[in-house]
Amino acid sequence: MNAVLNISAYKFVPLADAPALRERLLERATALDLKGTVLLAGEGINLFVAGAEAAVRDFVATLRADPRLADLAPKESWSATQPFRRMLVKVKREIIRMDQPQIRPDFSHDGGRAPAVPAATVRRWLDAGRDDDGRPVVTLDTRNAFEVDCGAFDGAIDWRLGKFSDFPAALAAHRAELEGKTVVSYCTGGIRCEKAALLMRAAGLAHVYQLEGGILKYFEETGGAHFHGDCFVFDEREALASDLNARRG
Repeated sequence: MNAVLNISAYKFVPLADAPALRERLLERATALDLKGTVLLAGEGINLFVAGAEAAVRDFVATLRADPRLADLAPKESWSATQPFRRMLVKVKREIIRMDQPQIRPDFSHDGGRAPAVPAATVRRWLDAGRDDDGRPVVTLDTRNAFEVDCGAFDGAIDWRLGKFSDFPAALAAHRAELEGKTVVSYCTGGIRCEKAALLMRAAGLAHVYQLEGGILKYFEETGGAHFHGDCFVFDEREALASDLNARRG
């Protein structure tokens, strides 16, 4: 029986009080016997947490009680066992490292994030091979190479990244390949393709979007059409199939 609720979520929003917020969240998560990782930075929050359903929902309510996180919308999956070994809440320079300080998404105001395309639209575009304006559509994987090897969209562009901070150099080397196309960047849950899409827009590529909610949301809403293999996850489940159940582990 899958009795452990797993959630993942992120939000780019200014958090000037990240150290103090760390103490409050660690205390609450520990009291609820949750395990996982919460990353905090001046640019926002990124989290992967698991535990009993009531405890997880209590923790989400705690997060949403902060007005800056009131609209946090975690993605959910279930597992038979706890996939994390301990509870960590860390303050970092970036919640996802890109080493491009000028790329700073901000969900707190209109225009502060990358344009996003919902899963159903991406599936429709991939069915047709073109977007609604007739422009060729390509998917661009912003994950590390070993994650791509676990599963990816059919025909996805894969720059064999060793780490996400390699993405800016890869874009500089391959930018010409993307000209004249509609580019849908994607990753596991949305955080990497959020920054990647903004960087591509800053580089002058006009028709760039991110897959809203990443692969996990795409699995939830489409069943994984046009995706082969599984989605690698950074916990003891190792990978999730298109039904969001653990394939291994």
